Amino acid sequence: MKVERVREVMNRIEGLHREFESKFSLLYEENSYEELYELVRGLYSLVSEKMDLVGELYREMVPLGEEVEPVAKELQKSEHQMKFRLEEVIALLSKPDAYSERTKLKAALERLVQFHRIYDYTVRRALQIMGKEVESLEFVERIGGESENQKKPPTSIIRKLEQIDDLDKKLQSLVRFTYRLYAHPADVHKVEDALKTWHRMGLLWVEERNVEKLSGVKNAGEILEGLALIGVVERKERGGESVYRHRSFSSD
Repeated sequence: MKVERVREVMNRIEGLHREFESKFSLLYEENSYEELYELVRGLYSLVSEKMDLVGELYREMVPLGEEVEPVAKELQKSEHQMKFRLEEVIALLSKPDAYSERTKLKAALERLVQFHRIYDYTVRRALQIMGKEVESLEFVERIGGESENQKKPPTSIIRKLEQIDDLDKKLQSLVRFTYRLYAHPADVHKVEDALKTWHRMGLLWVEERNVEKLSGVKNAGEILEGLALIGVVERKERGGESVYRHRSFSSD
């Protein structure tokens, strides 16, 4: 694998995504059907070019390991979904005269905007994770002329990278929690109440699946992790699994 080519592809995808985001914001402005059609066609062209590059990036990055593969797949999936949403709008814009088509167009645009909220985050996160892998490859490549023992980075650098990785995981957890709090605030209250209910029933440390069962909220772990980061609940590992306790029930 040529690291230089991977970096080149990454930079191109990032540039196309910035251009896409800049143009996408124009959808919120007043546009005629003709202007809207040209705008969406332009977005479609950018996504199509990104998809080709993402496919190449996937082929190059997947051999790096298990951590990169699901991220690369998620990036591909997001680009495919965005392309589908844009195709749906383009098809309706090509025949805007019928009232029923105008109604469908409004609904399609709403779906496009709704999906975009997740799409932008997914793309940026995927590029960030894969960018770190590329930086690691570049590091190894720079010292490629040295012996195998010398190729190992200093312990201090490894520790620093581990700290950065830990901070990134916490940031991503906080971003997911913030989204859940914004999109479904009631779920946050349900999860917190379910955790307290388990405590009242005598269970001091509660697993995610028990909170999900009582609250009816899927992926409750995202909310529990966020509550732990802001200090509302405590978290620890038990048997390789995270368990949680509400601070109001802490014995400290």
